Amino acid sequence: MTLPRLGKYIPVLDWGRSYDRTAFGNDMVAAIIVTIMLIPQSLAYALLAGLPPEAGLYASIVPIILYAIFGTSRALAVGPVAVVSLMTAAAIGNVAETGTMGYAVAALTLAALSGAILLAMGVFKLGFLANFLSHPVIAGFITASGILIATSQIRHILGVDAGGHNLWEMVTSLVAHLPQTNPMTLLIGGLATLFLFWVRKGLKPALRKIGMGPRLADVVTKAGPVAAVMVTTFAVWQFHLADGGVKIVGDVPQSLPPLTMPDFSVGLVSDLLVPAILISVIGFVESISVAQTLAAKRRQRINPDQELIGLGAANIGAAFTGGYPVTGGFARSVVNFDAGAQTPAAGAFTAIGLAIAAIALTPLVYFLPKATLAATIIVAVLSLVDFSILKTSWQYSKADFVAVLATILLTLGFGVEVGVTSGVVLSIGLFLYKTSRPHIAEVGLVPSTQHFRNIKRHKVITDPSILTIRIDESLYFANARFLEDYIFDRVVGDDRLRNVILMCSAINEIDLSALESLEAINHRLDEMGIALHLSEVKGPVMDRLKCAHFLDDLTGRVFLSQYDAMRELLGKLSVSDAIDTNDNSSAKTG
Repeated sequence: MTLPRLGKYIPVLDWGRSYDRTAFGNDMVAAIIVTIMLIPQSLAYALLAGLPPEAGLYASIVPIILYAIFGTSRALAVGPVAVVSLMTAAAIGNVAETGTMGYAVAALTLAALSGAILLAMGVFKLGFLANFLSHPVIAGFITASGILIATSQIRHILGVDAGGHNLWEMVTSLVAHLPQTNPMTLLIGGLATLFLFWVRKGLKPALRKIGMGPRLADVVTKAGPVAAVMVTTFAVWQFHLADGGVKIVGDVPQSLPPLTMPDFSVGLVSDLLVPAILISVIGFVESISVAQTLAAKRRQRINPDQELIGLGAANIGAAFTGGYPVTGGFARSVVNFDAGAQTPAAGAFTAIGLAIAAIALTPLVYFLPKATLAATIIVAVLSLVDFSILKTSWQYSKADFVAVLATILLTLGFGVEVGVTSGVVLSIGLFLYKTSRPHIAEVGLVPSTQHFRNIKRHKVITDPSILTIRIDESLYFANARFLEDYIFDRVVGDDRLRNVILMCSAINEIDLSALESLEAINHRLDEMGIALHLSEVKGPVMDRLKCAHFLDDLTGRVFLSQYDAMRELLGKLSVSDAIDTNDNSSAKTG
């Protein structure tokens, strides 16, 4: 296999051939900025997943390197993300107790299953399956997840042992434990949260106002969470606040990612398979959305199927090096892009920086308060909450609004697994509902043209002996009967009709169920003395029809264009002389 061909499957062989000193410099700068951002974020997301803090670092080292080898995005930063961390906690919390060895092993198994699913989807080119999750439903799920994540971290801000798997359980538990609030923990967590919000919104403008350059101001701003970690850690150590009940991270192993082994026992795999599928799909949708957005800004291309392979390799890497499920993160990818990352090598350099941190810096986070990590999570995930999708969907499509609202309420009320499952079901259900009742228009000829338009929207000319129906959807099992009912309701009682023409310009496919419906329509119209014709049938659709007996039994003809059909059926007379004017014009088009 030639190197260019091999580069299609191992993209590092493609972009690596043109790697130069300029790209190296840009990638190094981006890696430094992202590493500074990822150190506290990785620790925080591990806490969210219910895992030891080092698991967040481990999940950000080998997976990044593997994605750099197999992924196609030049700017995507792979690692732990908030939504997947929450889904991980929800999934393995049902099979093991938090803090136990079984919990950590279950996280490894979940990552391995997710990686295997993503790899299989990539190999068999099944990336299109993610399209069944509509964007409004995904937006609703992420908004609800952001609320759940932020609420789940309030217990660390208060220093109480509240719990719960949905919003109601979390809120009632927090209220019940409110009298047990640790004042010093609340002070640390509250100040850290306020500081991080200010860092996100106000620090960079303030630095620019005092004359700092844009690049340096950006680096200092990204280092804001590190400053919060350093100050609060020093305060806890200096004033012995841990003795007063402030919960801290404690011992973090000072080592590179260890070699770990998932548990592939039948019982555990069966318990985690469905959550692994959901995590894989949600993670892929989030990752590919970010990757394609950033690639478009530089006129680059993303291969979705190769992205599945890259993400699959990253998750398998996490499973065997002490991590948990990972995907491409929005915030860190945007930071990576804005910092000037030119190639996936920036991710590899980030992994090296995190490896150095895992070896040299972990003793320094012993006194890091969990309230600071909780503040980091809250500030990060609240940017995911976007209720404007409700207003947008209400104005544009009531069906989409119902789907979004239902996803948000189900996620908040029953947890992330029910929420994401309902999102999938609602997305597919919404698609089936819309396509099961396709738009069907009765059309006529626009005067002085060869174009046909909806008689309810335009001033067109028609003939009482001819009915032309345009179906604006492919025909398949869900809408075949709808077409039958529409045609029969229209022709019954109209004794003038002699021809019905199906204008097929918008039909891309006709499945077997729809073919049977067309045969039934042809037969019943024949019994009424009405001929059935087709016009503007696309080549692939005609190829399929030729494989059946339908064309042999068709009582009418197949015309190249709708205009030809009208001319032929009217005996080649002057169209304007032979047919009546139907004046239903309006300002609309269609």
